[in-house]
Amino acid sequence: MRHAFLPSLLLALAVVPAAARAEQKIGYVDLQRALNEVEEGKTAKAVLQKDFAEKQKTLDAKKAEFEKLQADFEKQAVVMSEQARKDKAQDLDRRARELQALFVNLQKDLSERERDVTRGIFDRMNAIVREIAEADGFSYVLEKGAGIVY
Repeated sequence: MRHAFLPSLLLALAVVPAAARAEQKIGYVDLQRALNEVEEGKTAKAVLQKDFAEKQKTLDAKKAEFEKLQADFEKQAVVMSEQARKDKAQDLDRRARELQALFVNLQKDLSERERDVTRGIFDRMNAIVREIAEADGFSYVLEKGAGIVY
């Protein structure tokens, strides 16, 4: 919850006397943009996109298979016995739940992998931001949309 500190910081800066504010140096960084522009970030993003495309292909194939089974069921339902219709409907419901679970698991897996890959890059970026901030005398460094980085 880094966002919670931002209003307090801005209020504190507004209350600080003008002379004290003049001594403070505030910087701004867009880490997400930096992630998208550095080579390591581009490479990580490409690997994740390739993995996503492969998993999406698998998911699309399963979805197409399910839709075919569902269409076949709808065509044959009028000539099926009530028990056969009920059994087939239950099977389709089970397959729909499995397809939904597969989708959720793939999304979760991709999100976790993205978080793990970007965490290391962001950690290194934060170290660089800290080093630059200390060397150039910044009092605070704010991240676009996130809050205080340093």
